Formats: sequence, structure tokens, C-alpha cells
Amino acid sequence: MKYIILSLSILICSIAARAQQTKLLTAEKHNEYGLVYTLPLTAFKVNIVAVKEQSVAGPFSKYSKIFTSDSRIIDKDAVKWTIESVNVTPYGVPDSENRYLMQLKAGNLTFIEVAEDGMLLSINKEVEPETPADISITELEGTPVSGKEYLEFVNEDFISAISSYKKAQLLAEEIMEIRDAKISLTRGTAETMPTDGRQLEIMLESLEKQERALMNAFTGASWKERVVRTFTVVPEDEGNITVCRLNPSEGLMDPSGKGTPVILNVKLVEDALLPVDNKGDEKKIPKDAVMYCIPGLADITVSLDKNKLFNREFPMSQFGMLFGLNPSIFTDKKEPSYAVFDPSTGALIEVGSMKQ
Repeated sequence: MKYIILSLSILICSIAARAQQTKLLTAEKHNEYGLVYTLPLTAFKVNIVAVKEQSVAGPFSKYSKIFTSDSRIIDKDAVKWTIESVNVTPYGVPDSENRYLMQLKAGNLTFIEVAEDGMLLSINKEVEPETPADISITELEGTPVSGKEYLEFVNEDFISAISSYKKAQLLAEEIMEIRDAKISLTRGTAETMPTDGRQLEIMLESLEKQERALMNAFTGASWKERVVRTFTVVPEDEGNITVCRLNPSEGLMDPSGKGTPVILNVKLVEDALLPVDNKGDEKKIPKDAVMYCIPGLADITVSLDKNKLFNREFPMSQFGMLFGLNPSIFTDKKEPSYAVFDPSTGALIEVGSMKQ
């Protein structure tokens, strides 16, 4: 039988990255002309695609070789979960230990943009940052069955038959009759032919459904369910973190559940370095500086039973160093500057003149 893949159910919750809710802060009397912002800790959203393979045995599987020519026989019910792929996306969460105040004067037009949770995004420029969304998808490949669908198409002889061998024989005869009917319809030799193409299509689909249900009584059936789940991890330091657990019969579980742990490993590969001047000396942080992070670089690996499922290097604020910009460049009346920061690390992405 031709294996037909049917996507029967796709439930998608915020698949694409969504724009954050942001706020523009300006120096006003009510905030005493001070703008408060927070730098981020680097967190990760771990999207895991798991596949559930489920098989239902045919109740007449032991007679399949006798009455059918199909060699694909499932003689035992089974459920098996595996991980198909893993993807990791960084994003920022506010670091309560790194909150700062940008003090301005009355009448100053400088503004900052922060995320809804107060993380600094930009100064004197509006941006549209995106944060990775949680994903929840369920997709079916194949048709779930109970193994008893064939009972819908049996006749009185089948019901009255005592031995399982006789029942299997009657099912096989019914399959042959269905196949003959399909051939007659397609060749146009059936005693009762449909009046149009659509009616022919409906009749063939009905016969196909009956044949599949009766064949499944011999061969059994299997289908796959693909599930995508998002787990959030906020590393504090180097080392291993249990993201979730894979239970071979129940699927993806929380870290406290039963199953093989899915491990995210964090390893520092490059320390952050302070900027240097023309002489090679480290620059000093300006007075009342607008603070940002120079992140370190970490190797992120996700594995299951020592098998690597994901590996990539990401900048992380946890291994970074703090530095700052002179606030006067943003309040200069003749040529004020703007700056844009990375919402996942707090790093300085861009600084330039607003006139340009």
C-alpha cells in the first residue's frame, strides 16, 4: 500500500519571532529628569523537535502472509519518542544587579528606548527589536488508528464466524472484492457507473478507505506525531544545565520528570576585553557613563546521551565586562549622537551622528 502522509492537525502558537513591547523614556519633571535602564543577562530559548512513532498491531497479523502479499507487518503495539532536531536562540532578561540612571537636565530632548522590562535598547533612535517566541506545534504524519476500524465494513458472515482463521479469510475476500470494484470503476466497466468525475472520485475514496481499514487488520498501522516545545534556560556560569528529559514512552518532560536528560553545556571560549586607545592602553570609563556590556564568547552545546544535537558559539553578558559611553555625545545640541544596543547581551551595536 502506498503510504500517504496527511497533516491532520497543526497548532501553532507564535511561531515567528515577535516584536517586543517597548517604551520611549524622556526627561520629564515627574521622573526628575532621570532615565532608568537595565542591562540584560543572556538567556536561551531551546526549541526541541521530538517525534512520536506509534504502531498498532493488526488483530489478524499472524494470517497476513497467508492472505495478503504485504510484507510490512506490525505484530506488536509500540510507542517510541526520539528527538529530531534542536535549535537555540539567545535573548535577554533583565539583570537586577545592573540598573543605571542617565541623569539629564530640564529641556533636554534626549530619549532612550527600553523594552517593557526596562532593558536598554537604544538612545536617540527608535528600533524594533524582536525576541524569540515560545513555540508549540503538533503535526501528524499518517492517520491515527485504533486497530478496530475494519469492524465498520464487515458483514454478517464475519460476525457469525467462530474461528479467527475463518474471519481472516472473509476479510481477505472482502479486500479482493473492493479491489475488483476499484478496477471496474476506473475502467468504466462497473454495473453502476458514476454520473460525473466528482462522484467517481468520492466512490474511489470510499473504497480506498475500506481497503485500508481491512488491510490494517492484517498488517497493522503506524503514524508519527511531531511535537515542538520551547524550554527557557538562563545560565549563571559555565557547566551543564538540564533543559528537559526525554521519556521513550511519554516524550518531552520537565527537568524534574523521568527520562534521559537533555543537557545544555556552557563553556567560555573567549574572555571579554576592554577597548584600548591608540597607545594600546585600556580606556577608562567616562564619568556618569551610559553603561553597556562587552560580552564574552561561549560555546553552547545541547546533547542527549553524549550525542550532540546542537553546537554554536554565542556572545554572553554573563562572561562580559562593563564599559560606558560619554553621556555628553547624546546631549550635544549641535550634533547629538545615537546608539543601538544588543537586547540579548547589552553590547553596543552601533553609534553614530543623528544628523547623518
